[in-house]
Amino acid sequence: MSRRGTAISAPSATVRGGGRGSWTPWLYLAPALAVVGTLLLYPVHQLGLISFLEYTQAQVSGGEPTAFRGLANYREILGDEQFRQVLLATVVFAAVCVVATLAVGCALAVLLTRIRALPRLALMLAALGAWATPAVTGSTVWVFLFDPDFGPADKVLTGLGLGGFEGYSWTYGRYSAFALVLAEVVWCSFPFVMVTVYAGIKAIPGEVLEAAALDGASQWRIWRDVMAPMLRPVLTVVTLQSVIWDFKVFTQIYVMTNGGGTAGQNLTLNVYAYQKAFASSQYSLGSAIGVVMLLVLLAVTLVHLRLLRRQGEEI
Repeated sequence: MSRRGTAISAPSATVRGGGRGSWTPWLYLAPALAVVGTLLLYPVHQLGLISFLEYTQAQVSGGEPTAFRGLANYREILGDEQFRQVLLATVVFAAVCVVATLAVGCALAVLLTRIRALPRLALMLAALGAWATPAVTGSTVWVFLFDPDFGPADKVLTGLGLGGFEGYSWTYGRYSAFALVLAEVVWCSFPFVMVTVYAGIKAIPGEVLEAAALDGASQWRIWRDVMAPMLRPVLTVVTLQSVIWDFKVFTQIYVMTNGGGTAGQNLTLNVYAYQKAFASSQYSLGSAIGVVMLLVLLAVTLVHLRLLRRQGEEI
């Protein structure tokens, strides 16, 4: 009887223990969830709420009552030709930034595994210096470097025999301004990719890479067929992070193109929303643009994660 009683009571104790254990992770996450709820969910709620209202300077000052507009703000921005052009420019610009950042970061991560300790330390310190530089400071320095009158970039290009660069204004033309901002964004973003991917490469067993080299695989084949598949979880993280950062670039565009370029030719969604909300005091339209940006980023993230799940990757 005692054995039977023990056999029967043991599973119930296990179930009770399992019930308590299932709450343990949430108890550890509770402080972080409270912070996220305060700093993220409440602002997002307010952003969405304002996007459904008539909320301009008149409502802010109390001169007129706040009115509910429903989806009228979204219909207004989606019907705006400038908004569609800015959205397309933002998507293209962010995509090029992400690809360039990943290419530079991954290439330098592989380079770090090939060089000696001292050059590797120097490269990492230089990269982390770029990473730690505030966006406003970095953007200002890049504008000075490519200044048509005092910047050294045009003088160096002219000295190399390249015509057309003497006194060339990089921020005047639409594509040259976007290219200059692209270079600055990649410069301040690639260190995150480089360090993260380098840590992932160091976690790959050396025997695997040695076997691939002994089989005669080139460095490109080793990266494509060996490293990249094993680094897919790491590459997923840096890709999604880069997409989020580059899609909502604000400081570089605002500082380097003086608020969006000549006649708004270099506007991105973040700068466009800022202009609508604060320059024009149309806070509801600016909030609606912010909600659209949030939905686009959520859609890109969910589609990317879904594709990875179909490929059998653990997320």
